[in-house]
Amino acid sequence: MKMLLSVYLPLLPLECMRPRWSEAAAVVVIDKGAVLTMSRDAARDGVRVGMRTGGVSAVSPATQTLERAPEQETRAMEAVATALMQYTPEVTFQPDFSVLLDVSASLTLFRGPHALCSRVMRNIEELGFTARLGAAPTAEGAWLLAHSHRIKGLTLRRRALSVTTLHRRLDALPCGLVPAAWPFHDWLTDIGAKRIGQLRKLPRTGLLRRTSKEMLAALDRAYGEAPEMHEWIKPPLTFNVRAETFGRVENADALLYGATSLILQLVGWLVSLQQSVRTFTLLLEHERGRSAVPPTPIEIALAEPAWQEQHLVRLLKERLAKVELERPVIALRLQVLDVEAMLPPNESLFPEPGGSPQEFARLLELLTARLGPENVLVPADVDDYRPEVCNSWVSATTKQPRSQIEDILEGRPFWLLPKPIKLLMRDERPFYMSQLRFIEGPERLEAGWWADQTAARDYYVAQASNQSCYWIYRERVRDDVLWYLHGLFA
Repeated sequence: MKMLLSVYLPLLPLECMRPRWSEAAAVVVIDKGAVLTMSRDAARDGVRVGMRTGGVSAVSPATQTLERAPEQETRAMEAVATALMQYTPEVTFQPDFSVLLDVSASLTLFRGPHALCSRVMRNIEELGFTARLGAAPTAEGAWLLAHSHRIKGLTLRRRALSVTTLHRRLDALPCGLVPAAWPFHDWLTDIGAKRIGQLRKLPRTGLLRRTSKEMLAALDRAYGEAPEMHEWIKPPLTFNVRAETFGRVENADALLYGATSLILQLVGWLVSLQQSVRTFTLLLEHERGRSAVPPTPIEIALAEPAWQEQHLVRLLKERLAKVELERPVIALRLQVLDVEAMLPPNESLFPEPGGSPQEFARLLELLTARLGPENVLVPADVDDYRPEVCNSWVSATTKQPRSQIEDILEGRPFWLLPKPIKLLMRDERPFYMSQLRFIEGPERLEAGWWADQTAARDYYVAQASNQSCYWIYRERVRDDVLWYLHGLFA
């Protein structure tokens, strides 16, 4: 089933300059001296689109006015498009603050069109925008449905899953909704063609002489009678996104909402490139000018690469809870430092009762974010053949490459003594509780010469009379034959 979503953001000029995580309520955006759009509180006070600045002050003195900022509008559109790339790589812009998504191949993955539309609207709300969504088998049809409004008290449905339903929905829309029909609105009204269905019943030849090719072509595309061509957005190869807090934020917990919007964009960027993040940094930008100070970095390192929104937001929330701001924050910047190829989920037929390795990695990441990387450690191998050197502890979120001697270390015991114990000799055999019998070995080791710490040893697996196994070695540096106990087998 072919399905395209057109997301229309009617209050984009307002929301992109003053997101929901700011404190102002009654706000209007002024463009060329007239009101372009307004918040709900301003509309309740009587402010209307097209009203002059003086009229706004007279009707609602507490309303704050903002000048339109096209650059911020562009950044806001890019933020919405980037965040929605987690549902499909086929995303592009449409006229009048709209974003188009071709989700035909994503319906099964996200459990159908209704669940997918709900997720899209929830993400847009989390970004801080107000949107109307139209869904249809054609892009032009989805755009018209997203821009539809109440007609004589009847609320039109903005979603059509089949071509037949789409035709019925479009026939009920007013002709003035088609941009190419605006120049001919009065003429179409005079001849009784107020709705698109009535317009399409008129002779096509006569319409072509009295209107334009663009209007008929737009209708053909909307009804699926003409092909549609789109140039999909290509995501950048690096991720470095900035968002202003609009006000001076002095509490780190208050930054979570703005940081969440950046995480949503990060998730869309990762999914579009089939990548997962291992390390990213949130920079808290402070004052500029003479009192400028360097940004405060908050680095998040993951034990396993991830791209899930909830997990990344939870880690960031834990870190922000530990941050004490010395100066107010005026902007946030999210940078990705390390990414890896996204691995498909490995589902087991019979999952382990103790949880999957991915769940264990998430637990380590959560503990690291809460306790600090220096307090959550895991064992790691060092490329050195000496047992007392090759075993070390590192942070749980440190990326650990495969050791070059990992295969050699497989036969060694897990329990090594902090300091080898010198063994007694009885009947020319090493003795520990009882005479030891060699059952495996030797493993010859000679290392440390590059640091003037030469170790020349022959390791054996020895067994006592009670069947206990020990890891012992013979020192080869001196003339005397010296035996030491270095490890115990379980």
